[in-house]
Amino acid sequence: MDLKLNDRVELKKLHPCGGKTWSILRLGMDIKLKCETCGHELMLPRSKAEKAIKKILDEEVAQ
Repeated sequence: MDLKLNDRVELKKLHPCGGKTWSILRLGMDIKLKCETCGHELMLPRSKAEKAIKKILDEEVAQ
């Protein structure tokens, strides 16, 4: 999966706050995500995060 910093992604499951869009804050062996609804941040191993991502909503435009 081709992920980049600041991409917005939609996960398969809803967050308890009701949001399902997340932004990517960190990439590497672990991926750090931030909920766009409540601001909660979490880190997941890359393999687990890639399975949880349903789709990439939009990518940051490089200038």
